[in-house]
Amino acid sequence: MSNDWPAQLWRSAQQLAELLQRERLMLATAESCTAGGIAFAVTQIPGSSAWFDRGYVTYSNDSKLKVLGVSPVYLRDYGAVSEPVARSMALGCLNHSAAQVAVAATGIAGPDGGSEAKPVGTVCFAWAIRRDPTVAPWVRTATRLFDGDRAAVRTQAVLEALDGLNALLEQRVDV
Repeated sequence: MSNDWPAQLWRSAQQLAELLQRERLMLATAESCTAGGIAFAVTQIPGSSAWFDRGYVTYSNDSKLKVLGVSPVYLRDYGAVSEPVARSMALGCLNHSAAQVAVAATGIAGPDGGSEAKPVGTVCFAWAIRRDPTVAPWVRTATRLFDGDRAAVRTQAVLEALDGLNALLEQRVDV
């Protein structure tokens, strides 16, 4: 694991805090493989209660269904580690919170659970924003393959989630 990751996580979380405050937006997280790591990272920043609404740790498929409203069809057809499920998690996060910005992460941290199609280290993300409640949220998804042990995969996933949020709020992506 990179010795610089704690500093990178802090910088990304600090940048996110500044962007959310500037835009007067609230954040919520929906996490599976990161098990609350994204929420932990952002709440390390003092004053986070002003811009962080809540975090959902939906580790089991049942919790994804019951807490976030993920479609059982998505879980059946695509599996829990998929962009459609990540997208549904992010949208569920927006629909069940006071947040206008959400991130979701679902993946295989290892050491077991991988397959040829979805090896250990595969993590699917979704970033969503709804600035206007009368307009459908904008959502971007991505799948990444991270190297390393369980801790390294989870840390890289948290950093990717934060960096994706920063890109979204800096409008480096089409919103």
